[in-house]
Amino acid sequence: MFFYGIDRKNTTKKEAPLVKPDFWKNSKNYYDLKSYWRNLFGCNVHKLAIDAGFTCPNRDGHVATGGCIYCDGRGSKLRQKGNLPLVAEQIASGKKYYKPQASKFIAYFQTFTNTYAPMGKLRKIFDEALSQEDIIGLSIGTRPDCLDPDVIELLGEYAKKYHIWVELGLQSVHDKTLQFINRGHNFQQFLDAVNSLAGHGLNICVHIIIGLPGESNEDVLTTARTLAALPLQGIKIHSLLALEGTALGEIYKKGSVCMITKEKYVSLAADVLEILPPEMVIQRLTADGYRDIFLAPDWTMNKLDVLNSINKELERRNSYQGKNYGITP
Repeated sequence: MFFYGIDRKNTTKKEAPLVKPDFWKNSKNYYDLKSYWRNLFGCNVHKLAIDAGFTCPNRDGHVATGGCIYCDGRGSKLRQKGNLPLVAEQIASGKKYYKPQASKFIAYFQTFTNTYAPMGKLRKIFDEALSQEDIIGLSIGTRPDCLDPDVIELLGEYAKKYHIWVELGLQSVHDKTLQFINRGHNFQQFLDAVNSLAGHGLNICVHIIIGLPGESNEDVLTTARTLAALPLQGIKIHSLLALEGTALGEIYKKGSVCMITKEKYVSLAADVLEILPPEMVIQRLTADGYRDIFLAPDWTMNKLDVLNSINKELERRNSYQGKNYGITP
């Protein structure tokens, strides 16, 4: 980790905070993914979402059934329409749509668990993606319990030539929460996955959720402090959504759970950003769901407003990502 000339070993809240890092080269109060890629590659880079037909061990009975309580089991919109197009066809379609905005692309294997398949299938679809023009790397969404050594070795091979991200769903470092939301794994399994991935030239991105039932503000901040100390290069911060057809949706309709308010979410998101390392790439700061099955909270449907509100909160505090990194509470 980089400390920008300040000894953080015995830092307290009374000491002068870090200034916003110059290497971000942006006008934001955090290091967003667009800025990171522009700094790294000298051009705009865009992720192209791909549904390669994977399922999830938390749905097919290998780990559990039903999936996480907030997860919509329908998959991508492409899957809902019928037979999935080939990976190359999905990339071509995405490039055509986003080409005016970007000149290079990352193939983002997003839907369900994208390392949950035999090695032959994984190599075939990843090779297919990387062989397409202007594809400079992969971003692979998966679970901590679906990264066998041979899979990690394969991803490490790709990382020697391409820009590779492994996105690990976690949501919280608290096992009581993971059990309640039916993640099907514990925090130690996440730590094991991170330790196994580290040292292979891979970029690791963790997903967390703010507003999980039963979690206090301090629980959220503990998650942030714990992750800030790990060899992670990126993070996605999501708001909790109640969707029709999910277990959480049913709990919400019965009035058994309260969804987080916009004001509290914005404040906690700013708190989390202040704790994270300045060089950690912020890949997402909120979430939105399919409108046809959306239940709550209403404020999440205006994504731009949420992002602007987080920026305004940081500005109000005269703060930014990493301001409290390494500071003992």
